[in-house]
Amino acid sequence: MSSKNSNQDNFIRFALEANVLSFGEFKTKAGRLSPYFFNAGQFNDGVRLSALGRYYAKALQESNIQYDMLYGPAYKGIALAAATVIALADSGRSVPYAYNRKEAKDHGEGGSLVGAPVKGRVVIIDDVISAGTSVRESVALIRAAGAEPAAVLIALDRMEKSGTATEIGNQSAVQAVEQEFGLPVVAIANLTDLMTFLAASSDTQLSNYLPAVKAYREKYGI
Repeated sequence: MSSKNSNQDNFIRFALEANVLSFGEFKTKAGRLSPYFFNAGQFNDGVRLSALGRYYAKALQESNIQYDMLYGPAYKGIALAAATVIALADSGRSVPYAYNRKEAKDHGEGGSLVGAPVKGRVVIIDDVISAGTSVRESVALIRAAGAEPAAVLIALDRMEKSGTATEIGNQSAVQAVEQEFGLPVVAIANLTDLMTFLAASSDTQLSNYLPAVKAYREKYGI
């Protein structure tokens, strides 16, 4: 097993144990009935956030993308960027990071950007890409600061076509971001990894979810 695969498998196992990843029947915002649900809001204590930062850091290191700093879009991205730069520092590389406020301040340092000066090649970090709105706003802010977006780093790529339960788009939100901005999207794990993990699982309760996940991918997947 390669180190890349073990990072993905370990992350999926970790997400299951933290109840971030769960199986059953869940209605998505798009009105689709999904057999799995990923809720990054459950990375909600020090141990989980610390481990998550290490998974992000490893995925970024393995991608070989050249970058100068991280950027976390408010609100979820702020903690994710902080956790990841701490993990990178622990592995020997100190990287600056910045984030945005939802509302610009007119006193103190002012503006909507907080943290290190936004410059050079910037990796945007978030939990997932659903509509791509957060990425679009981040790219605009980074370019307005005179810097250049280098990549988007996410936890899970659902590899799912955009649209609703009945109207299915031609590409996923991740593919749309890659095409619109010419940016690589790096995910700690994706739906293929999840299916491989379920297929190899000795836990029959878990492996029993594989047919539902497979059927969902056949209907909505890329």
